[in-house]
Amino acid sequence: LVSVPACCSARYNLALLACLGFFLLYALRVNLSVALVDMVEPNTSSAKNMTSNVCPEHSSTINVPRNTTGEKYSWDAETQGWILGSFFYGYIITQIPGGYLASKIGGKLLLGFGIFGTSVFTLLTPLAANLGVGYLIAVRALEGLGEGVTFPAMHSMWSSWAPPLERSKLLSISYAGAQLGTVVSLPLSGLICYYMNWVYVFYIFGALGVLWWFFWMLLVSDTPETHRGISHAEREYILSSLKDQLSTQKSVPWRPMLGSLPLWAIVVAHFSYNWTFYTLLTLLPTYMKEILRFDAQENGFLSALPYFGCWLCIILSGQIADYLREKQNFSTVCVRKCFTLIGMIGPAVFLVAAGFIGCNYALAVAFVTISTTLGGFCTSGYSINHLDIAPSYAGILLGITNSFATIPGMVGPVIAKNLTHNNTVGEWQMVFYIAASINLFGAIFFALFASGEVQDWAVSGYHLHRN
Repeated sequence: LVSVPACCSARYNLALLACLGFFLLYALRVNLSVALVDMVEPNTSSAKNMTSNVCPEHSSTINVPRNTTGEKYSWDAETQGWILGSFFYGYIITQIPGGYLASKIGGKLLLGFGIFGTSVFTLLTPLAANLGVGYLIAVRALEGLGEGVTFPAMHSMWSSWAPPLERSKLLSISYAGAQLGTVVSLPLSGLICYYMNWVYVFYIFGALGVLWWFFWMLLVSDTPETHRGISHAEREYILSSLKDQLSTQKSVPWRPMLGSLPLWAIVVAHFSYNWTFYTLLTLLPTYMKEILRFDAQENGFLSALPYFGCWLCIILSGQIADYLREKQNFSTVCVRKCFTLIGMIGPAVFLVAAGFIGCNYALAVAFVTISTTLGGFCTSGYSINHLDIAPSYAGILLGITNSFATIPGMVGPVIAKNLTHNNTVGEWQMVFYIAASINLFGAIFFALFASGEVQDWAVSGYHLHRN
């Protein structure tokens, strides 16, 4: 097996286009939480000001005249919560169907139209907001439906495109786009709101999504066999590396799949990781504002810092993981378990520490940044383990684990909000404790039950024995 150089190869072009796609997806997902601040009349959101007086004020902001031409709506805090959460209700529905469809019609169309649909609904967001809050919630849920198919579709495409020893590299490049989208769109949406008008947040990102779709449809194909521009050498290299790994069975082996312990190891890890991730994503600005008395919204850079660290970590750990497997002969399962342990125990430790540093907000930002950054190791850990245990059904497996992993996005923030009624430091420590212990449990469960081998049920006819 002669490896084919990465530069300008079809598989790396796919990784880069996918990276751009996920970049836009996350930009389309995050932009509402920034724009919402500008869409709501100032007096409705902070009716009762419950700030704990543990820490001194230290936000001395100079008010710069800003654009205030955008419509304002009188939505209370509960309504805003529904608007922000509506995305996940659509997102959770299409995970498993998305994986199943991708195995039938291919990931290219599914991913392409998932992002295209999300972009179109984003362009309609200002109109929906004008029509009323019900319309806005519906549009967001429809965006969620569109985004729900994207990760399973991408996993499904990689099962035919990624040579086993390049899996961590290729997948980490494509999925790192998501973190980068968060990094760029948080401050950028803020600037657009500030200097233009909040409607442009939706118009600009929506238009970019439609533009991306044209390139995707033109340049990408489902499998190396059907790709127009791929070199003969690269096609042979990919196909021969995957030769024993794919199943020719047309039906999905649901029963042995759902009874597979290595799959449940991924489910538990994915759920636990997302609990911490979503709790931080939604509540960090609140914690900084209410406890540390430091407005994170005034500093979009600081809100984006943790995700920038995570992006760097994903790219680097993907390179390291494949290096260890290829050059140092570490077993796949060893690499996946170690990376998952670092990526889950690390964040748990720093998250708990963040609750104990008093009013030192520089240290708080540092701890949260380190916590989120270390989480990036998980991408080369449990996150691509689906492709190790069942390449043919990777899309469906990701659909299953991602459905479970969407629940923390719906439940975590609600529980945290209920625990922090009085906004005391003690209440917040409780929130951090819960997230950390869930993380710890997930890491240990994965370390005990994960596998790096293709499972018997995932190869055609179940009679092939893996080496």
